[in-house]
Amino acid sequence: MQKRQQFTAEFKREAVRLFKAGDRPAAVVARGLGIPRNRLYKWAQDLEKKGATAFAGSGRPKTSGDELAALKRENARLKEENAILKKAAAYFARELP
Repeated sequence: MQKRQQFTAEFKREAVRLFKAGDRPAAVVARGLGIPRNRLYKWAQDLEKKGATAFAGSGRPKTSGDELAALKRENARLKEENAILKKAAAYFARELP
């Protein structure tokens, strides 16, 4: 399985600058950078809408190992509670006339 490509904010800004320079078509610029042409258009659109903050904090937030372990424990507890509630609902549904 291939890992998803990640690009820095500087790379994205430079790619958009090359695209906006207008001396080469978007497809040629994108091919030269090794990215799809539609991604180049998306970056340009984001930069136009959001300005200087366009690529700040892009991507998934990183979670620490402790936080991940705590979330897994909470998820397991909630699944157990859900199973208990389902069993209780089935039991009380049987009691109805």
